[in-house]
Amino acid sequence: MYAIWLLIAHCVAAQTRAPGNSLSDSAQIQLHTYLEDASEAMHEGNNAAAEEDLRRALKIDPHSPAALNNLGIVLARMGRPAEAIPLYEDALKLHPDDASTKRNLAIAYFKAQRYLPAWRLLRPMATTYPTDFQILDLAGLSLFALDRYPEAAGYLERANHVEPSDLETLDMLGKAYLRMKDYKKLTSVFARIMQVNPNSASAHVMMGMAYDQMSNRLEAIKEYQAAVEADPNFMGVHSGLGFEYWREGENELAEKEFRMELQRFPSDPVSNCILGQILLDKSQPAEAEPHFRAALGVNPRYAEALFGLGKTELALQSPQAAVEPLRKAIQIDPDYFEAHFVLGTVLRQLGKAPEAANEQKIALDIQEKRRAAAIKRNENQ
Repeated sequence: MYAIWLLIAHCVAAQTRAPGNSLSDSAQIQLHTYLEDASEAMHEGNNAAAEEDLRRALKIDPHSPAALNNLGIVLARMGRPAEAIPLYEDALKLHPDDASTKRNLAIAYFKAQRYLPAWRLLRPMATTYPTDFQILDLAGLSLFALDRYPEAAGYLERANHVEPSDLETLDMLGKAYLRMKDYKKLTSVFARIMQVNPNSASAHVMMGMAYDQMSNRLEAIKEYQAAVEADPNFMGVHSGLGFEYWREGENELAEKEFRMELQRFPSDPVSNCILGQILLDKSQPAEAEPHFRAALGVNPRYAEALFGLGKTELALQSPQAAVEPLRKAIQIDPDYFEAHFVLGTVLRQLGKAPEAANEQKIALDIQEKRRAAAIKRNENQ
């Protein structure tokens, strides 16, 4: 997708010199040669050779817009967008109104996960080029990354209007509506995806998540089952289905799904954590422990996995080893009353009766506050 921008940046920049910057005839010839060689290397996909030629060009003329822009493109292609950013910024200082440089800089910001500056560049461009799919799409994606979901949905809808069959845009649009809990619009996106690809596992997973949020687990199970049928290797289909089975108390079915997910994605933290809980409930703590540790290897602040590991160590007759994960779980979520209660049990086994009593009192106080809040909510309904 960079080929068009490469030609625009090169042609415009090659014809324009920075004000007050003069070179000898021989230097100009050498500069032109390096730029032409770099352009050819870029078209051939030889990024390393292009980088070398462009850096030589910049030694001759550090303010060459062509060299700055094209080196930025090369570095972005090589997965080094952060290095490309200052080059584009320098090129933009020389020609502040150059549309190609602005576009390239916005893309580099986005790829470097600098979403706010990307959005600031893209916003006026989306007005200037109201039917440019890529600008609209990147604007929407940048806003999504900034957790500005209603605004993101607006740009993604515009991008979808330009390219109705682009599934990635539809997928992100659906996720934006899912985050907004706008299930009516999410259903509309689902219908559009089904028109483009009736076997979209991603769309079925999205609808499964929506039904789960609406506490309609039977419909959620149907959607996850459809996702499995569409693509059993799609990330999250088995863990999503397993989660719904687990919530319904169908632990055998859930265990089967989580194991299938972990066959394909062994580091999935949710599958590991819930499978660990299922095994612990089956009085298999030795089998549960590695799953909790695997979940924490991905997310050390996964409170449920820390709690599960603490319970596992207690079940393995290692109360001292249980203390640290339980305390960490409480540090992450001070209202985690189950963790307080189990920590109280652990401390009692370690002969720390006063601390144990305090932890279990905290657990009971949290439960009582929740019970009172629930009663108040029911009274106000």
